[in-house]
Amino acid sequence: MYAILDIETTGGNSANERITEIAVYIHNGEKVVEEFQTLVHPEKSIPPYISQMTGITDKMVEKAPKFYEIAKHLIQLTEGKVIVAHNSSFDYNFIKREYKNLGYDFKRKTLCTVKLSRKLLPGKKSYSLGKLCAEIGIPINGRHRAGGDALATVQLFELLLKTGAQELRIESKSKEDAITNLNLNLDKSWLKKLPEKTGVYYFFNEAKELIYIGKSKNIRQRVLQHLTSDSSKKAIEMKNNIADIDFEVTGSELVALLKESEEIKKHKPLYNRAQRRTLYNYGIFVAYDSQGYITISPEKTGNSSLPLATFSSAIEAKNSLYKLIEKFNLCQKLCGLYDSQEACFHYSIKKCTGACIGKENADNYNSRALAALKTFEQKHQNFLVIDEGKSHDEKSIILVENGRYKGFGFVELEYMEYNLDALKEIVQHRQDNRDVQQIIKAYLRKNKVEKVVPF
Repeated sequence: MYAILDIETTGGNSANERITEIAVYIHNGEKVVEEFQTLVHPEKSIPPYISQMTGITDKMVEKAPKFYEIAKHLIQLTEGKVIVAHNSSFDYNFIKREYKNLGYDFKRKTLCTVKLSRKLLPGKKSYSLGKLCAEIGIPINGRHRAGGDALATVQLFELLLKTGAQELRIESKSKEDAITNLNLNLDKSWLKKLPEKTGVYYFFNEAKELIYIGKSKNIRQRVLQHLTSDSSKKAIEMKNNIADIDFEVTGSELVALLKESEEIKKHKPLYNRAQRRTLYNYGIFVAYDSQGYITISPEKTGNSSLPLATFSSAIEAKNSLYKLIEKFNLCQKLCGLYDSQEACFHYSIKKCTGACIGKENADNYNSRALAALKTFEQKHQNFLVIDEGKSHDEKSIILVENGRYKGFGFVELEYMEYNLDALKEIVQHRQDNRDVQQIIKAYLRKNKVEKVVPF
């Protein structure tokens, strides 16, 4: 038996947003045998751009039941059934989060019609529900409403059943089953739901206390590494304490880094503190010596001064400096890479013009040093970072305004033509601090994102 469903929400982040509508069709493999749909009072305001997309307004949900009022019926309705949805991780994570808010651990097997369609209906232009259904001739009466989208998913699912029923089996054996010596409270079947996607994951102990937060470009792979690790006493101790796991897909690695940093600061999990986990341990620091020359040095971060740039290791920081020395003809000694009372090595091979021994005046040398330092500066004070979203049909947006990090959000591809003010509304505001400034600057320096849009 299957519970084919769709939800509408106040936004794309299950941790902060709420369900506004849900529709469920119970299917026995041949036909729909029961259905349930209702608007849901989200207990928060619905953003205007969401109302424009779904047609669901604050007034419409004013007298609708709150989620806790339909929670028992949904449990009974889906009990013993496989949840089927288009991009099932989105719907399932929202429903699971709503129950988590009520203190209940909601767990069901799931099937994703996006993944199944890619496998059984290859070569389509798009696998978003709207475009896929249009291409294969399935009408949607009420796009972006739970009832219309869920009913279209029913028809798509029936087509997939006819095309390749064997692909719809829920596999009973996997390598997760082979993992041993886990906490007895950890439900191993939940491990099969871990996605091979970029995002943040959370470990909880038996008392439901958050004990570790991590990020990975492949959540499933990284979590399984934790659960099979015996690299240290602390790794084994943490593994033994993991009684529950949660995750949030971000799509964008930069969003995952920002969310991980924020969550660690907020919750201060035991094993994040124990490891003194820092993303960027080394920085490039700038000062003037007693003779007025600019000095640039790679040092450990953590003191009161703010580094110009940050790096994950001393080697990475030094390699960056070596490139600057070559490109701008800087002095090894004044860049902290040659410890001597005499001239640096480059002076002896005529690659340094003698600033280290006073042969080149400070003004001349500093003009090149300042040009080198500008390569670390953020090119723009106001910009949007457009990057991967949580699914193929959306993008992530990170907002930096007046040089300060404002937050991130997610937008569906069909709404990317919105003007700047509308895109800003989508962004969920977050706290700016030194760590996120370093994360953004370092990531954009070393990694490619889809687009940086200055304004």
